[in-house]
Amino acid sequence: MQEAIASFDFAEYLEKARTRVEDALDASLGPEKPEKLRESMRYSLLAGGKRLRPILCLAACELAGGELEKALPTAVALEMIHTMSLIHDDLPSMDNDDLRRGRPTNHKVYGDAVAILAGDALLTRAFEMVSIRTEGIPSERLLKIIGELSLAAGAPGLVGGQVVDLDCEGKEVDLETLEYIHLHKTGALLKACVTCGALIGGADEKLLEALSIYARGIGLAFQIIDDILDVTASSEVLGKTAGKDLIADKTTYPKLLGLDESRRRADLLVAKAKSALDPWPEKSKPLLALADYITSRDR
Repeated sequence: MQEAIASFDFAEYLEKARTRVEDALDASLGPEKPEKLRESMRYSLLAGGKRLRPILCLAACELAGGELEKALPTAVALEMIHTMSLIHDDLPSMDNDDLRRGRPTNHKVYGDAVAILAGDALLTRAFEMVSIRTEGIPSERLLKIIGELSLAAGAPGLVGGQVVDLDCEGKEVDLETLEYIHLHKTGALLKACVTCGALIGGADEKLLEALSIYARGIGLAFQIIDDILDVTASSEVLGKTAGKDLIADKTTYPKLLGLDESRRRADLLVAKAKSALDPWPEKSKPLLALADYITSRDR
């Protein structure tokens, strides 16, 4: 398996996938009104970033044998939901952050009210992308995708995870609660990325189950690495405020387990995630490389 990944040019794949995603994101928000709302939406949606979520969607679609063009509207929808969560998380009533992706957060530029509405607009536009702007996918698959997005974005997913995260600030939190927060706040949307991409490609239950295991592993590993970087990297490198979890007195993996054990746990989670895709050694190369990317990133 490692030899197969080594023969895969991940840098080239990532560059092509990001370009495809960036073009689709740009095209998703046209010259509509009100202009201030559109500008606020575009400000955060087109601010760059890893684009990990839409790329995971495309890679899962490819693994399932689907056409990437048909998955692009859903890939865009996933990034819109993610962007909404970032805009709302940065608000003074939430994480109260001034920096995101290397520049002022949305509410610092457009004000709290417009930032909230821009997040709301991106969330609803996400469902428009899937339900109206997707072509060539059977309606029953689209309904399943809409259901997956609803669960990931709502109380059973990132919203619920954020509430528990806020409630736990300044409190002693055990590992089980910490994992609950991150499986919902971060992991739920990552799971939706691979599940929705696979559904577009017509995946069977065996593949969907394997991708669920994969998504759980990379979801937790992603958050562990985020926690590590929060205490080891600078704001300039991260593109967001470093050390904010410490300031907010949040429980993190390094705080609970230490840096070395946190890193070891992330590596084990990624290894388990990758092993779930053993039956598909060739077609899973992008997803395997993306899993390694999660633990090797510096921002």
